[in-house]
Amino acid sequence: MADAKFADIELLHRDTGILGDEEDATDDDEPCIEGRLTQLRLSNEYVKLNVGGTLFYTTVGTLTKRDGMLRAMFSGRMEIHKDEDGWVMIDRSGKHFATILNFLRDGSVPIPENKVECEELLTEARYFLLEALVTIISDHLSKLRRDEYLPRCRVPVITSPEEEHKIVSSSTKPIIKLLYNRSNNKYSYTSQSDDNLLKNLELFDKLAVRFTGRVKFVKDVVGRGEICQWSFYGHGKKVGEISCESIVYATEKKHTKIEFPEARILEEALNIMLYEKPFESADRIRAARVEAASRRRHFEDLLSDRDDDPPSPPPPSVRH
Repeated sequence: MADAKFADIELLHRDTGILGDEEDATDDDEPCIEGRLTQLRLSNEYVKLNVGGTLFYTTVGTLTKRDGMLRAMFSGRMEIHKDEDGWVMIDRSGKHFATILNFLRDGSVPIPENKVECEELLTEARYFLLEALVTIISDHLSKLRRDEYLPRCRVPVITSPEEEHKIVSSSTKPIIKLLYNRSNNKYSYTSQSDDNLLKNLELFDKLAVRFTGRVKFVKDVVGRGEICQWSFYGHGKKVGEISCESIVYATEKKHTKIEFPEARILEEALNIMLYEKPFESADRIRAARVEAASRRRHFEDLLSDRDDDPPSPPPPSVRH
């Protein structure tokens, strides 16, 4: 019996580090040792859980590792009801219970980016009384709710050539700019022109929403004599332009009207995609290779000239 007791003490020391050497254990420590050994054996005992029809295997140690309802259930203070096959029934959805177990094991878990799933996990964390997890999820939900109200598509409005130059030169994306200036005095206010101007604006808005992550969209409300014009920029320079104005002579006086060349606009919009960074990098790599080859040839020429020439004598010393 003594050998068994000291073997248990050695097991307890190895697994928990609570006690010292066997020689330090006395008969007075036996109740404490027995209690801790019982606790150690229970913590390593496996438990079968049936959570809403989903089956889980885990240990009592995991379930009692952190404060909460599961610790109260499996610490021996509550009676656990099992079915005829030994499964502990928990009447909750098993969808997020694996995340609950991982939090009990590690103290931290990845939180879903989907707001609905995040709220579902928060409900489960509150049910199992895991206050630390509730705090983590609540903070993450607050961030998700703040991000909901941030605009995904931002279209700057420029009012001067200086602003346009600054945006074009600093942008890392291709740029599509729509200039519209209805207050221009050469505009003929006909219903057809009004409709076409609105169509241009609507197409610009649709393209901005669809391609906002790939292309920068800019509106110009001043212009320099134009009424409606599309401009396309890539690599910091203008690569395309479409004027939506036309001149007609229905009467003795000429009229400037607005057109809606949708096919041309869409074609140029697709072409401007070629100026995204993946395509830009290929041109830069090719140019860098040409430059590197040129420098290498120049360096080799310098070395060959140095080898052919005899070494020059050192300059005479000058004394003062």
